[in-house]
Amino acid sequence: MVLRCFCSLLLPLLKLLAFMRKYLLLTSALIVVLDCLTKWVVQQNLPLYGEAEVIPGFLRLTHLENPGAAFSLFADSPGPWAGRLLLVFSLAALVVISVLLWRNSHVFNLTSFSLALFLGGTIGNLLDRLIRGRVTDFIDFYIGPHHWPPFNVADSAIVIGALILAGNAIFGHSEKKVESA
Repeated sequence: MVLRCFCSLLLPLLKLLAFMRKYLLLTSALIVVLDCLTKWVVQQNLPLYGEAEVIPGFLRLTHLENPGAAFSLFADSPGPWAGRLLLVFSLAALVVISVLLWRNSHVFNLTSFSLALFLGGTIGNLLDRLIRGRVTDFIDFYIGPHHWPPFNVADSAIVIGALILAGNAIFGHSEKKVESA
């Protein structure tokens, strides 16, 4: 009798928990798919170092291959140590983000959403590093001679996730949560 009552209460909770995890994993998967798809389109349609103006004077697509980190950090580092270090760092970040996301998966809030963005971005760039040894960057914002370092969808997801986490840490202690019952 007690077991049946407990199970009848636990089942809706597990369904909601599964829904939250699915939603967060779907967010991460969407980032990975968009990242891989956009990189593939650029690789197929722009030669290496090729450019396509999107908004003259502000935005262009530029096919670059980046052996470094986000925004081409460490791209000019001599020797293979930087690539290996980035691979190890990416794998460690993947584990930490996965654990944090799993622990927060019963709640859908800005923190769990930002972790899902981090996870998708990390996986997107990690796939490139594992398969090709480098990451394709192609989004190039600039005004006149002033350029933001080129980046990709995965980098964008990581930065947006970081901004959401930082903003939430600074301003968001009263955020609304959708929790399991």
